[in-house]
This record gives sequence, C-alpha cells and structure tokens, in this order.
Amino acid sequence: MRGMSSLFSAAPAAIDSPDMRRAGRDLLSLALMDARNHTLHLLDQFESKGPKAADDVPAAGPEPRWLAGHVGWMAEAWLGRNTQRALGTDCPAQPTRLGSIEPHADRWWNPDQMPPSGDDSGAPSLATTKSFLLETLESTLELLERTPDQDQALYFYRLALFHEDLRGEQLITLAQARGVPLSIALPTGAHLREPLLLPATRWRLGSEPGGFVFDNEKWAHAESLAECEIDAQPVTWAQYVEFVDDGGYDRQALWHPEGWAWLQAQDEREGRRGPRYVEHIGVASGAVMQTRFGGSVRLAGNQPAMHMSWWEADAWCRWAGRRLPSEAEWEMAASTAVRRGFRWGEVHEWTASRFQPWDGFSADPWIGYSVPWFGRARVLRGASFATRARMKHPKFRGFALPGDDVRFVGFRSCAL
Repeated sequence: MRGMSSLFSAAPAAIDSPDMRRAGRDLLSLALMDARNHTLHLLDQFESKGPKAADDVPAAGPEPRWLAGHVGWMAEAWLGRNTQRALGTDCPAQPTRLGSIEPHADRWWNPDQMPPSGDDSGAPSLATTKSFLLETLESTLELLERTPDQDQALYFYRLALFHEDLRGEQLITLAQARGVPLSIALPTGAHLREPLLLPATRWRLGSEPGGFVFDNEKWAHAESLAECEIDAQPVTWAQYVEFVDDGGYDRQALWHPEGWAWLQAQDEREGRRGPRYVEHIGVASGAVMQTRFGGSVRLAGNQPAMHMSWWEADAWCRWAGRRLPSEAEWEMAASTAVRRGFRWGEVHEWTASRFQPWDGFSADPWIGYSVPWFGRARVLRGASFATRARMKHPKFRGFALPGDDVRFVGFRSCAL
C-alpha cells in the first residue's frame, strides 16, 4: 500500500478544484488518497481528544468511528463489490454485489443496519476500522487503474470521492457538537459591501450533462428572474445582534408558526435566546461568544453568523423587512457576480426554496441521497469553511431540515 502520511504535501492543487467533477483517472487517484487521508486524520482527532456529546446537543450524529468505517463501506459497496459498476448512472439501485473483504462489513457499516445512537456494543476496533479503510482504498485504486476515462465508467469513483468529502464535513460538524478541538481555520471578518443589483434575466438553473452531477441538480432548465437586490455577503453577527437586541426571540409575530413552535421547544430545553452554541450575545456590548470546537471564542461583528436554523433566518428577514433569496437567485449571483463582490464559501446558506425534484428528475443509484428528503427539507446553497475546496461548486444543491442548526449554516437576504 502506498504511504499515506505525505499525501497532503504531495497532492497537486488541481485535486482541490471544483473541476474535479470532470477528473480523469490520474487526478481521481490522487484525490481519493487525499480524501482517505483526511478521513483518517479526523478519526484520529476523535480518538485522541474527543469527549462525549453534550446532553443539550440534538441529533449529534453517528459515532465517528462508525461514520469513518461507513466511508469505506460505501466505496466498496458501489465499486469493489458492485459487478455492474461500469454502468454508472444506469446501474440499478440494488446491483448484484460480491462479498466484502471484511465479513462483518454490512453488519458494522451498512446504514440500514446502523445501531442506535450511543450503542457501540459489538462495534469494530479502531485498528480494524483503519485497516478496512486502507484496504478498501487500495482495492478502489487498483480497479481505477483499469477503468476507461469515460463519464459512466468513472461515475462511482467520483461518487466515492464526493461522498467521502461530504462525510468529512459531517465529521467536522460532529467535532463541533462534541467539543473536539480541531485545528481548522475559521471564517474571518470582511469589509461589508453594499447589496448587489442583479438584472432581470432568464437563468439556467441546475447542471448540464457532462462529468459528475448530483442527482438533485438534474437538469439545467430556464427560469425567469425579476430584478433583485441581494446581499454581497452572508448576514454578520453585528447584524444578527440587532435582531436579538430588539427582542427577536420574544416576538411571535416575526416567526413562521412552525418556527415559533420550534423555538418554544428549544426554550423548554435550554432557554434559547440566540443561535446554537452561543454562550453570550450582548445587548449593550454587541459581543458574541460562541463555543467553537470545545473552546469559547469571541466573534467579530463582521464575521458571518452561523449555526442558524431556517426558522431563525426567516425570522431575521421578517424583522429586517427583507427575504431569503430563491436558490435560482443565489446560483445566478454566485455564478455571475463574484467579481462585483459576491462573497460565498464560508458558511452554507439557507434559501427560500423547498427541496423538490425538478421536472425530468430521475434518482441515481444511491437513491437514499436525495429522494427521502424531497418535500421535507429546505435548499442550502454554497459551502462552509469545513467544506473541501473541490466541493465548492455554485451548482451544488445542499439541503437540510428547517430546524437543523448544528451545521455550519448562515444566510443572506434580498430586498422585498
């Protein structure tokens, strides 16, 4: 097995590009090694430093060791064990599969057989989990060397890469929830720019065929957009403090009825008067103290506010006399207005759009990715400081339930 320790320094910058959606064999090989090294590094942080989740953190997620093992299981299930992998997106959701290199892999890491939260009885050891991760990577790379440089043939290799990147961010989110001290650069403050005016236009929302496309991005279609004024950056802590100071968490009229019910449920548990992980949000001083990876951090007023639920973002917009952007407005701005000062990529961003399939949608073989969340979730756009750079694509269509405030999520607003 090739050495893992030097991958970060040896890997070329190209593997960090969003153009990895079209990567061929050579770059995919390097990126897959880079992603696995990242997973192993994060797993080590949990094993050496990670306390248990705080009692007041909801849905703290699966055990980190399970999540890491699942990364290897997913890659092997769709590549090493999948006799129909060459079909790419035409592969059935339940292909003919061979046995795993680990006899207990399905019992340990198949999400359909996932143990209850906190139950690690019968779980594999750390050494077994790491060995499985290394062996499945080696198997994947050997198969990749014999694979044609064609989109369908490479589909599951690209899926394995981006799935691991998604789970890597989930591990970092879990570290925040559990107070695991990670050395990771946090968002920095920036000079606030005036809102940007976007012209009325017909915009091609979604992805065109070619390369790797997540199934919920299928397919590009024209939408008519009216002229729009959109914030140049996500809402900052200074802006959010004004909402809190004005009694935003006590004024029912500012909240969607379901959002108010969500807030009352939070109140019963923790007396919620600010976003998750906030220890202090100053009425007089404007100071914000928030727990970041186990430590208290004083946040600058010009840093993007984060750990917001959709309900909080919506309430702030009602208070400010503004609204959340549609995902089409957000995508157009991220694709055309960056040179004019549109800043994104430090926090995922809520949009006004419900997570729904577009006309012509067809699920890809990993049917559990999008389909279970249609009609339930809201669309997230953008990326966070914890997102791998190659995942920061303006067409990427994230999603979360409206009450989810554990992720690194903020928002921006538009004029009414």
